[in-house]
Amino acid sequence: PGDDVDRRQRIRLDHAMRQALVRGDFHLHYQPQVSLADGGVIGFEALLRWRDEVLGDVSPGEFIPVAEESGFIVALGDWVLGEAVRQAAAWRAQGIELPVAVNVSALQFQRPDFVERVAEVLRGADLPAERLELELTESILLHDADAALARLRALDALGVQLAIDDFGTGYSSLGYLKRFPIRRL
Repeated sequence: PGDDVDRRQRIRLDHAMRQALVRGDFHLHYQPQVSLADGGVIGFEALLRWRDEVLGDVSPGEFIPVAEESGFIVALGDWVLGEAVRQAAAWRAQGIELPVAVNVSALQFQRPDFVERVAEVLRGADLPAERLELELTESILLHDADAALARLRALDALGVQLAIDDFGTGYSSLGYLKRFPIRRL
């Protein structure tokens, strides 16, 4: 019975998320990235937030796993990418030349058209690729290393910055990561 309740709650949450995206209930919070050397702001990380009209503020820790499980994370991730790139372009137009970092889910990264989608969003916003940093988890690199390497090289060729988020929580080693065009951990 407990499993059925959990399953029904996940289904309700998944439905609410889909409606929220259509209604525009998601928004991005931009967390400054700070240099340890001098304390200056060196970029921003786009963090997805959701305020639902019925549920109130829904924690990413609650809705992201459900979105990943249902596959809706691809649509959410695409929305985040588009919004963050547009914001970075708006800042650039105001003279703020700082990159924006976006977390990428494994499902989103594994889509065959992912690199083309990133390039299209950058072109549409007229944002130089080096102003976008994609944060990937180690698990993305371990799933299908050859396909991941090809996508990472294509993103690197575009000029997009690549980073590993939460390094050390998976099973990869620094030696293994040297194969990939990653700039930051």
